[in-house]
Order: sequence, then C-alpha cells, then structure tokens
Amino acid sequence: MSVFPRCRLINTNFIRPTTFSSHSSITFLDKRTLNTERSQHRSLLSSSITQSIRTFSCTSVAMAKIKAGPVVDILGDEMTRIIWESIKEKLILPYLDIELHVYDLGIEHRDATSDQVTIDCAEAIKKYNVGIKCATITPDEKRVEEFKLKQMWKSPNGTIRNILGGTVFREAIICKNIPRLVTGWNEPIIIGRHAFGDQYRATDFVVPGAGKLEISWTGTDGNKILHTVHEFKGAGVAQAQFNTDESIRDFAHSSFEYALSRKYPLYLSTKNTILKKYDGRFKDIFQEIYEAKYKSKYEAANIWYEHRLIDDMVAYAMKSNGGFVWACKNYDGDVQSDSVAQGFGSLGLMTSVLLCPDGKTVEAEAAHGTVTRHYRQYQQGKETSTNPIASIFAWTRGLLHRAKLDNNQALKNFAETLEKVCIDTIEQGFMTKDLAICIKGMDKVKRSDYLETFEFMDKLADNLKKSLGK
Repeated sequence: MSVFPRCRLINTNFIRPTTFSSHSSITFLDKRTLNTERSQHRSLLSSSITQSIRTFSCTSVAMAKIKAGPVVDILGDEMTRIIWESIKEKLILPYLDIELHVYDLGIEHRDATSDQVTIDCAEAIKKYNVGIKCATITPDEKRVEEFKLKQMWKSPNGTIRNILGGTVFREAIICKNIPRLVTGWNEPIIIGRHAFGDQYRATDFVVPGAGKLEISWTGTDGNKILHTVHEFKGAGVAQAQFNTDESIRDFAHSSFEYALSRKYPLYLSTKNTILKKYDGRFKDIFQEIYEAKYKSKYEAANIWYEHRLIDDMVAYAMKSNGGFVWACKNYDGDVQSDSVAQGFGSLGLMTSVLLCPDGKTVEAEAAHGTVTRHYRQYQQGKETSTNPIASIFAWTRGLLHRAKLDNNQALKNFAETLEKVCIDTIEQGFMTKDLAICIKGMDKVKRSDYLETFEFMDKLADNLKKSLGK
C-alpha cells in the first residue's frame, strides 16, 4: 500500500503503544509480513494513511526523548530489512524524537517506480544532509526472474553515490575478543573509496566478432580525438570508462580533510605506471591540491601524504601496524574495504560512510549484503543468528553527523553510548554466530556460544537501557 508516490509507507505496526503516541509509533515491516498484520491493524492503517505528512516524528509519552533533526531513513531488503525494523523499535525510537523521511528501496518498490524512488531518495539526502541506509539487493539474472522485474536495475548504492559524489570511508569496528587475521593491525585502517565513475559508470559490451574497436571524443567546438583500441580477430569483450577532474578533486579534498580530522597520514594508491594518463590524473590532482592547501596543515599535525602503487600499498598495509587513511579508486576501494574488514576479524564489523564534497552531507550504510541465506531460514520459521552491528553503526554514524550539524551534544552522547554498548556486549561474550566462529572456529562452536538474532537484539536493548539509566 502506498501513501506517497515516492516516499512509501509499507505497513503500520504500533510498537509499545503505552510509550508512543499514535502518530509517532509507525514502523515499517517487510512486505511479506503484510498479510499477517493487515487484519489486526486495518483500522489503524486507514487512519494513518489519511495523513498528508511525509515525515514521522517519534514523540514520547512515557519518557523524555532526545530531539533529533531530519534523517532520511532508507529501507532495504531481506534479512537486513527485518533487522532494520528491530533496530529502530528497540534501540532508536524509544530514545529519540526524530524526524524520519522514509524511502522504500526494497527491490519490488524500486521496480514498481522504475527506480525513480532511488533518485528521489538521493535528492532527499541532499536536502536533509543525512541518509541512513539498509542493505539492498542489486539484481542479477536470477533476481530478475525471482521478483519478475521489469529490467535488471542498477545498484542503488551506485546510483546514490553517483548523484551525491564524494568518498566512502570504511573502518573496522574493533572488538578486543575478536581475533585479527592480520595480527599486527593495532590501529584502524580507514579505506576511502572514490564513489564515482570508473567501472561503475562504464559502458561494456560483448564484441560479436572480428572488427576494429575505436574510442572517440568530440569537443563542443568540434575538435575530435580518435584512438584505435584493438583489432579483434574474433569475438571478445570491450569496456569504456571515465572519470572527471571535478570528481577527482572532490575525492582529494574529502580524503585530505578526513585524514586531517582523524590525525592519520593519507596514502593514495593507483597503477599510474600502466594507466599513465588515467591513473596519472589522480596522482597529479592529489599532489597539486596537497601542495596548495594541505601540506602545511599536515606538517603541523605531524602527519603526511604519499602516493604509492596499488601493489606496493597492499604489501605495505599487510605488514603495517595500521593507523592510516588509504584513498582508493572506486574498484580498489570496493575490494580493499572487504579485505581490511576481514583482516580485522569480520566483514560484519565494518562502518561505511559516504562523505560528500560539501562536507555536510553524509550517507551511512551497512557495508554488507542483505543476508539472503538467513532470510530464507527466517521465512521458513527457522532460527537465525544474524549480526546487526554494521546496521546499528549505520544509524550511529548517521546520528553522529546529525548531531555535529545541529551542535546536539545529547544526540552525540546517545550515539556514542550505543556504539560502546555494542562493543562492550560483544566483549562480554554475547554475540551472534559469525563472531563466535571467528573466536572458536567453525567446528568448535556450540549453540551456547552465541545468541539468536533477536536474543542478541534484546541483549543490546537491555544493555543500552542500563547505560542510559532508563
């Protein structure tokens, strides 16, 4: 059921009715739960959908809440969508009076709107400066068939990043009891991924047979550049990709500013020895901006900037102690962020924040997929033990930025407390199965070593309540 053409209300379920007022207790459930909930909430739903507002404020009846500014709440798919609602119900809405602008980026709604909802969502993030995103499906051939999609829609993450620009910064969430595969990493390694262009905006195609592949550029003044790329003797594949000086400059400024704010040295990695013009442009622009604007600031902070070849940088990272920001081109950042996360112990313990060139707009997200296998088990009524930490940190990092924009110390304290509760709970031995496997190994983990998905959520909720003194 749709209330608004682009900001869609999926369903209503009044959580803790003694705590929330009716207009504030709206939550959004997975679409497959709609039928089971519809009958008991039909009257509430009909009254709710007559509201003309697109935002939902969570006003407390039973306790004073922290007032928070506007946030774009971006719904996703499968198991992460289920967890997303649990996070809001148990960890966010009981404590915050927050203005949520909700966009449903579930695969079926993206298909129903011909992906217009994704574009509208990105524009909303531009307007409100903070987006908090659940993991979403990027469809392949099997997903197109599964959901009977009109076409194979592009990655919503890629669409949003291409509209917003900027740099995705990913950092491991370090817990003392989670073993590190790279034992020497004692400090964070923060991956700054350029979030525009290259393979992610490329045109690729299958070459059907023998022939000449050419690439051309035509200027607005009529000047032309033409290159012969390859003389095919048979079938093959081809790709053309691009980037822009403007985007590379934004990437450089975001990277220099972020490293300076964290007081860590900055490294840029490319393969300019092979891609002399393409990667060389990244190297030259970074160096130009560093010399003109940041060199004196870095020297004053006793940090530095350095360019390295990507293969040399990978080797350096493996033998280092950590403690640096690593600026990567789009694809390199995609790969190395997962590699670094696993090196610190778990892909489920990773923050991901897109920092836009304006310095005031961010989109925080979970840096993993929709956990399809667990969702299939959940649909069958089987027990799951799905790690929610990255999704929770998407909320905390988004809220921390909202607090920074609004100079809201109470909101900042809340978000920092929630992060500490997550880490402390894991270090106390309460965790999901994936983390228990990190500690004990696949073959040695017993059921008593971990909590089921919602047991873990309840444990976090209890610990948060205690920490906040509620």
